[in-house]
Amino acid sequence: MTSTLLPTRRKNLGSDSRLANARSRQDHPAWFLWPALTVLGIFFFTPTIYNFVYAFTDWSGYKSEIGFVGFDNFVKLLQNGSLVADLRITLIYAVLVAIFQNVFGLALALILERDTRINRFARAAFFVPVIMSALAVGYVFQAILKPEGVLNNVLSTITGSEVSIPWLGSTTWTIVVVAIIHAWKWMGLSMLIYLAGLKTINEEIIEAGQLDGANYWRIFKAVRWPLLAPAVTFNFATALLGSMNGFDIVQATTGGGPGGSTELLNIFIFRTFGQGLFAQATAMSLVLFLVVALLAFPVIIILRRRERVL
Repeated sequence: MTSTLLPTRRKNLGSDSRLANARSRQDHPAWFLWPALTVLGIFFFTPTIYNFVYAFTDWSGYKSEIGFVGFDNFVKLLQNGSLVADLRITLIYAVLVAIFQNVFGLALALILERDTRINRFARAAFFVPVIMSALAVGYVFQAILKPEGVLNNVLSTITGSEVSIPWLGSTTWTIVVVAIIHAWKWMGLSMLIYLAGLKTINEEIIEAGQLDGANYWRIFKAVRWPLLAPAVTFNFATALLGSMNGFDIVQATTGGGPGGSTELLNIFIFRTFGQGLFAQATAMSLVLFLVVALLAFPVIIILRRRERVL
C-alpha cells in the first residue's frame, strides 16, 4: 500500500514544483522591463541604427530613390571646412559650460550647505531652472540681453546714462555669455550632487582639522575637496558631454550668430537637414556621436584616476 502511494506523491510533488517554477517565471520582475525596452528599442535603438546606415547614402529631399555612396558624405564635409569650425566651437562651448556649471554649483553647495529653512527654500529655487524648458530659458535671456532689454535698462537706471550694450552681438564674447546661460540653467543639478557629496564627509575628520588649527579654506582644500572627487567626476563629465549635444539654448538666444561664432554642430546639422540634405546631416550627427564617444572615455578615465590618487 505504502509503495503504491509513494510514486503518486512524488508525481504530485514534481507537478507542484513545476507549477511553482512556472508561476515564479511569470511573476519575475524582469517582465516589467519589456514595455520600457520595447519603447527604447523602437524610438532609440532603431533610429540610431538607421543613422549609421543613412550616413553612407545619398538620401535627400530632392531624390525619390536612395543609393549607397560610401564615404562621399564624410569627404565632402571635411572639404567644406564648416564641420571642423563648428566642431571647434562646440568643444570650446562644452569646456566653458563644464567650468561655469561646476563653479556655480560648488559655490551654491558651499553657501547652502547648512540645513536651515532659508537654505532649503533657496535650494528649491535654484533647482527650478533645471526643470524649465531650455528653449524658454533661451528666449527669456534673449529678451533680457538685447540692446533695449531689461539688463541695459537696469544699468541705465543705476548709472544715470543710457546703456545699450549688445550682449549677444560680439563675435568673441557671445559664446561665453551663452555658456554662462547654459551653466545657469543646470547649476542646480550640480549643486545637489555637490551637496550630497558634502553630506557624506565624516564630521570627525573636519573636527580633527579644526583642532589642529586649520581654517575653513585650509580644511576645504586639504580635506573636503579631495573627498568630493566622485561628485566632481560626475558633474564635470555630465556637463562636458551633455553640452556637446547643446542646441536649444544657443538656438533660442543667438541662432548660431553673430557671424557663426556660436554655431554649434547641432545647429549646423539642424540647418543642413532643413535644406533637405538628409544624408549629409545624418553623417554630421554620426561624426558628433563619434567625437562624444571618443571624448567620454579619456575624460572619465582621467577623472577616475584622480579619484584613486586622492
